Amino acid sequence: MRILLINPPYISLSSKGTGHQIPFGLLCIGGPLIDAGHVVNLLDAERHHLSQQDIERAIRAFAPDMVMTGHAGSTPAHRACLETLATSKRISPQAVTVYGGVYPTYHAADILQSAADVDIIIRGEGETAVTDLAAAIAQGNPLIRVNGITWRQQDGSIRENPSAALITKLDEQRIGWELIENWDDYQCFGRGRAAIIQFSRGCPHVCSYCGQYQFWSKWRYRSPGAVAAEIGWLHRQHGIGFVTLADENPTSSKRLWREFLEALIEQNVPVRLFATIRATDIVRDADLLPLMRRAGMTCILMGIETTDPATLEAIRKGSTTKDDQQAVKLLRQHGILSMLGHIVGFEEERLADYGRAIRQIALYDPDLVNAMYVTPHRWSDWAAENNERGVVQTDPAKWDYRHQLLASRYLSTRSVFWLVKLMEVAVHLRPGTLLRILAHPDKDIRADLRWCFRNSFRVWRAEIVEFLQSPPHAHPQMPLGEWLRRDSKKAGLPTDAEQASSPTGVGRTAVL
Repeated sequence: MRILLINPPYISLSSKGTGHQIPFGLLCIGGPLIDAGHVVNLLDAERHHLSQQDIERAIRAFAPDMVMTGHAGSTPAHRACLETLATSKRISPQAVTVYGGVYPTYHAADILQSAADVDIIIRGEGETAVTDLAAAIAQGNPLIRVNGITWRQQDGSIRENPSAALITKLDEQRIGWELIENWDDYQCFGRGRAAIIQFSRGCPHVCSYCGQYQFWSKWRYRSPGAVAAEIGWLHRQHGIGFVTLADENPTSSKRLWREFLEALIEQNVPVRLFATIRATDIVRDADLLPLMRRAGMTCILMGIETTDPATLEAIRKGSTTKDDQQAVKLLRQHGILSMLGHIVGFEEERLADYGRAIRQIALYDPDLVNAMYVTPHRWSDWAAENNERGVVQTDPAKWDYRHQLLASRYLSTRSVFWLVKLMEVAVHLRPGTLLRILAHPDKDIRADLRWCFRNSFRVWRAEIVEFLQSPPHAHPQMPLGEWLRRDSKKAGLPTDAEQASSPTGVGRTAVL
C-alpha cells in the first residue's frame, strides 16, 4: 500500500518562538509500516507551514491508498487534523483516512459520528494497530479482526473493536528516521539539528489532572543500551546535536536510568539532552547527577505545578515544596539548567496567591520558569472534580496550556493574564539570573541560557500581542461539565458559526 503520513499544519506560538520538532509520533508508526513492506511518505505540513492547497497538491502527487494524521498537541491540533483528512477525501476519496492520538482515542465514536471524512480512529499507542490495519486493508480482510480501532461500517454504524494489547517489547518497534528528508528543518536549543526519542512510556504516578498514566496504562521501557546506541547513531549519521527525551517519567527505575546514562557516556558523542524529570527523582538520584552531566544532560524540566502544599496534595502530585527547592539546588551544583513548570488555575487564586507564588519560585532560584494554565482533560479525574468551574476560552485551538481556560471568581481574566506575565518577568529578571546569563563561568551553560531567554522572550511577546488582539471571554460562558458534555456530543469539525461554542479537551502524546 501507498501510505501518506501527514503532520497537520497546526502552528503554536511556542513553535514560532523556539522552532519545530520532528513529528515523532508519525515516525514511530512509519518505521513498522515500512518494515511491513508498504511505501510510506511523510508530509510535515506544520514545519513547512503548508496550506490545505499545498497538502492537496502533495496528495495528488503521491496518490495514497491510505492517509494517516495525528499530532503531539492532540487537542488544539484537532481542527487542523480534521481539515487535513477532509482535504484527503476531497482529492482522493478512495484513500482510507485514519486519525490517531490522545484526543481521538477518548473521542473516537464522537468524531466518527460527526466527521464523515474520517474512516478509522486508532486508539492508544499506534504501532501494532496501524500495521494490522494496513495489512487487513491490503489483503481485503474484515476490519473486525483489527484490535485497537474504532471504525465506520458500511451501514454507517460505528464499531469499537477491542483494545490492542500493550506493546511490551518496545525495542521491536523501529522508528522511521529515514522519513526525515532534511534534518536542518529541525533545530533546537542552539545546538543545531535536534531529534526526539523515547526511553520509556507511561508513568507510575496518578496525578489527578494528567491523563498520561491512563493513556499508556503501564510504565514500560526500551533497552538502555539500545536507546543510547540509537542516539549515538543519530549523531554520527545525521549530525544530531540535541535530543529531547519524550518520556513522561524516564527515571521510574533508578537502575535502568543509570544503565542508560552509562551506555550513552560510552557512545562518546557530543549530544546534549533535555528531559522532564520529577523533583523527587532528582533528589533521590542525587548520586547520578554527575553521570547525567557527563551524558550530556543540559536542562531538566520539573513540573512542580504549584508552590502551595495543600494543592500539591489535592492533585496527588506526590512531591513537596522542599523536594522542589532541593532539586533546583542539586542541578545547579552539577551544571544542569533547571526549568520549573508552574501551573496556575488549580485553585481560584487571589492576588495574594500570585505574590506568594512569585516569592516562592524566586526562593527556589530556578534558571527558567514555564508558567502555564491548568487545562482540563475530559478523561481526567481533576475535570470531574471541578465540573462547576466556568469556561472563558471557547476556541478549541487554544486549549494548549498556554491560554487561560477557566474563570476565577476573585480575579478577572485580564488580571490573571498580566499576573502570569509578571510572574515570568519577576523570576527571569532577578539579579542572580541576569548575572548567570551575562557572566556564567561555563560558556556552554551561558550560551544555553542566552538561547532560552532570547526565544522565551519571543514567545512571551507573541502571547501578549495575541491576548491584546483576541482575549478570552471576560465572563464564564458555561460550566466546565457542560463544556465537556458538549465535547462528547460534537467532536467533529465545527462550522464557522459553531466555532465560538464548539468545545474540546486537551492531551498530548508521543505516538499517533
